[in-house]
Amino acid sequence: MQKVRVGVVGVGSLGQHHARNYATNPKCELVGVADIDPRTAERVARQYKTRAYTDYRQLFGQVDALSIAVPTIHHHAVAMDCLNQGIHLLVEKPITTTVSEAHDLIELAKRKNCVLQVGHIERFNTAVMRLKQLVTEPAFIETHRLGPYSGRIVDVGVVLDLMIHDLDIILQIVNSPVTHIDAAGVGIYSDKEDIANARIHFANGCIANLTASRVTPVKKRKIRIFQKDAYISVDYVEQELELFRRVRTRNPEPGMPAVTIVRTKERLPKEEPLRLELDHFVDCVRRGAEPMVKGEHARDALELAVAVCDEVKSRLDHFTKAAG
Repeated sequence: MQKVRVGVVGVGSLGQHHARNYATNPKCELVGVADIDPRTAERVARQYKTRAYTDYRQLFGQVDALSIAVPTIHHHAVAMDCLNQGIHLLVEKPITTTVSEAHDLIELAKRKNCVLQVGHIERFNTAVMRLKQLVTEPAFIETHRLGPYSGRIVDVGVVLDLMIHDLDIILQIVNSPVTHIDAAGVGIYSDKEDIANARIHFANGCIANLTASRVTPVKKRKIRIFQKDAYISVDYVEQELELFRRVRTRNPEPGMPAVTIVRTKERLPKEEPLRLELDHFVDCVRRGAEPMVKGEHARDALELAVAVCDEVKSRLDHFTKAAG
């Protein structure tokens, strides 16, 4: 089968890794990279032996597919331009800044018969893929996504920057409507929330408690799921999964519980999630298949993230007014 002609729009801290993966993927040809900073575009193009552009529209007519890794505020405009050209897209998360903009991309991609995949990269973490096989009826979920401030993302707060990863995964494994949200957050280095906590209630009774921070010195990425007879812990960074099962004990000693907790640490292959994500995208383009993370999934995660942001702002406004 002919190679997929690909390009990358925006080759900053994340986009350059899209270029790296495409350049080494035998199923595609990296036609070019585009960035408004000519020095960045030239540097990445030289590194991966391709052409540099300062206007993404110069790639039109040359590519079958593009990765869009520009600031979130530009996702809608750039993606709409590309979809109107019939170009298949992988758009970095969050898909757009508003739910209505996400609807625009989804509908246009359908009309143009284009693949629209969104970069919720944790779906391609080997530990998360195993987690989805083990979760049955989650009762309580706890997530921590913490790290230092990098200045890499300045146009969105920590909810849309980091917490949205966990919101997307939780929506997939709970599969029940949200009934209530409690959330709080504060800005430390920026005018948006840099640390936030959300407690989300679902119609099936599950509760998820999420904490995200970009002001924490040590990087931490974990999710824990509690369900009947089992507790599952995943370390996203180490790609490790631990399973704690409750097993009934025959003839327990007097006064001792009739159950034993059995701990299993699963050995999982450590793969670069971005490589798996982009390889999946290229395969979907080649086969005309629906991606694992489609526009509708990203829209739903965005909608929940926006609701959390609204609750954070509402609580902060109330606190400010009460303090004043």
